[in-house]
Amino acid sequence: MAETIIPLADDFAPATRETWLKLVDKTLKGADVSTLTRRTDDGLPIQPLYQAGDAAAPAKPIRAPHEGERAWDVRVLVAHPDPARANAEALSDLEGGAASAVFRIDPTGRNGVAVGSADTLARALDGVVVELASIGLDAGFLGVQAADWLSAFAKSSPGARLEFNLDPLSALAAAGSSPGPIEAHLIAAANAGARLADPYSKARLFQASGRVVHEAGGGEALELGFAAASALAYAKALVRAGLSMADAFTRIGLSLSIDGDYFVSTAKLRAARAIWSRIAGACGATAPAWIEARSSHRMIARKDPWTNMLRLTEAGFAGAVGGADAVVLGNFTDAIGLPTAFARRQSRNTQLVLMEEAGLGRVADPAGGAWFLETLTDELARAGWSSFQAIESEGGLAAALASGHVARVAHAVRDARQADIRDGKVKIVGVTAFPNPAEGPVAIETPDAAAFATQGPSPTLPGPDSACTPLSPIRLAAPFEEAAQ
Repeated sequence: MAETIIPLADDFAPATRETWLKLVDKTLKGADVSTLTRRTDDGLPIQPLYQAGDAAAPAKPIRAPHEGERAWDVRVLVAHPDPARANAEALSDLEGGAASAVFRIDPTGRNGVAVGSADTLARALDGVVVELASIGLDAGFLGVQAADWLSAFAKSSPGARLEFNLDPLSALAAAGSSPGPIEAHLIAAANAGARLADPYSKARLFQASGRVVHEAGGGEALELGFAAASALAYAKALVRAGLSMADAFTRIGLSLSIDGDYFVSTAKLRAARAIWSRIAGACGATAPAWIEARSSHRMIARKDPWTNMLRLTEAGFAGAVGGADAVVLGNFTDAIGLPTAFARRQSRNTQLVLMEEAGLGRVADPAGGAWFLETLTDELARAGWSSFQAIESEGGLAAALASGHVARVAHAVRDARQADIRDGKVKIVGVTAFPNPAEGPVAIETPDAAAFATQGPSPTLPGPDSACTPLSPIRLAAPFEEAAQ
């Protein structure tokens, strides 16, 4: 049957910028059209209208179409202090649609699962089939020890897609100090990674994350530059430990934050692939970027926490459209306390609806060819590259942290954003806009972390501690929630 194309637009005059400007002028009532331009936190302009001539060259497709498999990895974060409860939550999440889990480790139980040995990690992972579900770690300066514990659990599964996620530079940036020289932690992590590379051929050893910058209030350019500088530092460390440069880049994953500004978050993920490609290519590696996107904690509000579901859905949308390989969505009660089973199910199902019902993973690059997003991707990639160069000019990421460069840039953006929120230029739904006067209590889990605390190994290495200005996490709504109490 011949295909008939009906020219529906032929009876309409062609759309031009001049026509658009005439319509806009009626609304602006004499104000200049430039008043519609807004800027990212790094000062990059976002124009009210983009045309074909404005757009940067399209980026390469961010993912190949998936045949018979999911478009991205639905991932959950497990942080209940009780290893038995953490185990039950992980199994429930995996049975309920998640494909992988990251265990946050903290022997004290205050900020993660109270794991301090191979035995306690094994209890937390009891019943998890690591050949089917990828298991990752978030262990800070205990990364090497935790990697050995996970290796012991998975010793009969060499094909497991483990993610050891060694990341001492983020741990230093968050804490403001390291237990022993940061160089010694880099060497220890690289040696552990080289030791684990052969028995676990599919494992990722390091995680080059920029999330610590985002959670401290920094902008997208610095987050991208921080992640890129981390990746280069970890690749060099792995090469010194015996891996080839090409193999090193295949063993490093990127991790970035996604938030309610879904256009900027989408472009940031796409920009990260361009930056990675340039760095890897310069090092003689061809491995594509593998990106984990985690929802922002700084955007989560205590007041009217139900509105967090909107923000988390927007973040999930950005992760999917931006081409993340794995997406971790937090829970709408995270600013208040640990999630109930209901909150965890809401988090999982948000991703499943975006994937299965909205169909966001059915095309290779949903944002590809959009003049606005291609332009913003290019501008963020250039800004991130400049940030990376500035960090490297300080002598690398460890030196840039020690000199205070990273903190100065992050805190400048943080202060400007908080001023905009305070002045009403930026609204927080449920807090500074549309507050709910009839807000009621929301159920959370309230375990006694001290009851599960255990004695973990010391992460201290010989030599003087390294120090830097800490990138302390913030929540954007916190000042307004405290004022309302």
